[in-house]
Amino acid sequence: MLNLISPLLNPLRQWLDNLDIHNPDLALFLYRVIPAQCPFARNIKLFGHTIVHIPPLCKFNPLYEQLMGLRFRAMCYLVDDCGMTI
Repeated sequence: MLNLISPLLNPLRQWLDNLDIHNPDLALFLYRVIPAQCPFARNIKLFGHTIVHIPPLCKFNPLYEQLMGLRFRAMCYLVDDCGMTI
């Protein structure tokens, strides 16, 4: 299923990868709303036995790498160009 969706997401991936950050408000917004790490993985247990394993949510997000890159570029802009300490 993901192989069918992946080519459709390529333009969005390229757009996110090529997005330049030049606005401090946008950079701060992106830095705050994109989580710094992959959300939790959980094991659901019943009577000491694992019945369900929920993998890290980044495994489900086909744009995870692009979002991490965007957050990093926003953070670099805030530190290097705006002089903020994060």
